[in-house]
Amino acid sequence: MTWDGARVHIVTGKGGTGKTTVAGALALALADRGKQVLLAEVESRQGISQLLDIPPLGEVETRVARGADGGSVWGISVDAKAALLEYLQMFYKLGMAGGMLERFGVIDFATTIAPGVRDVLLIGKVYEAARRRTSRRGVRHDQIYDAIVLDAPPTGRIGRFLNVNQEVAGLAKVGPIKSQAESIMQLLTGPDTLVHLVTLLEEMPVQETLDAAGELRGLGLSIGNVVVNQERADVLSKRALAHLQSDDADLADLESDLAASGLRVGPTLVNGLVQAGRDLGDRLDLQAEELADLRALDRPIVHLPFVPGGVDAGGLRHLSAALMEGVR
Repeated sequence: MTWDGARVHIVTGKGGTGKTTVAGALALALADRGKQVLLAEVESRQGISQLLDIPPLGEVETRVARGADGGSVWGISVDAKAALLEYLQMFYKLGMAGGMLERFGVIDFATTIAPGVRDVLLIGKVYEAARRRTSRRGVRHDQIYDAIVLDAPPTGRIGRFLNVNQEVAGLAKVGPIKSQAESIMQLLTGPDTLVHLVTLLEEMPVQETLDAAGELRGLGLSIGNVVVNQERADVLSKRALAHLQSDDADLADLESDLAASGLRVGPTLVNGLVQAGRDLGDRLDLQAEELADLRALDRPIVHLPFVPGGVDAGGLRHLSAALMEGVR
């Protein structure tokens, strides 16, 4: 499986696993292949703008990064209220009446009391971007995208968010909302869409990943890649790790090597290094156990390294390269 197998990439993961970072890295990687990419968020967190260190995004599609060979990343932050106003204008031609509804709080009421409709509106913006085509007389004014990356809600809510047909079943039996929900589900369950799961090699994120994969498959959605983020590298040999874990480890050689390097050797330095080595060993053991559970999903696993100090522009490019290298 590669990223090229789909046009719509939905990225989800437990909160704190770095799903927004992975979504941004994927968008950059696709742009570096010369593609025009839409990077969309639907949670009003401005995670994309913070990640790329740019002004807050809005409903207007804005170019946020350039790739190689003419590729670009365009960003958008989809707002449910704005999407509903646009929807009402599109289907019911409300004009100024739409503004009156907002002032009276009707829009807030509708998007809060009917979360299923809210999700249809949010995903609907992505659906609209995905179905744009070149007109017979040339390119439309709207940007045509080769790929769309959606920074989706976390795994705990992803099934309900994407299952728009079920969410609107009790609210709209017929009409434009129902029709749009059905069209969206055709896109989501079709061959053009993959859902990628981001996780850390820790017990709770891995369990949520396994649960989400089962839920999404039950809805007829295709799982793409499992992205293991912030994986710690094995920088010590197995022999060295086993030696550090031993209760009667002889640390004389370590002290000698440190002294030979010109360091002032003392109990604080030696004990700190030994503890760090033991912590690394414990972490690697945990990673191996959780990775074995993820392999049961029978999906390609992409490994992204831990980036000390957080992800800046250079770090994001590094992750982007690692992401594409991992799926070749």
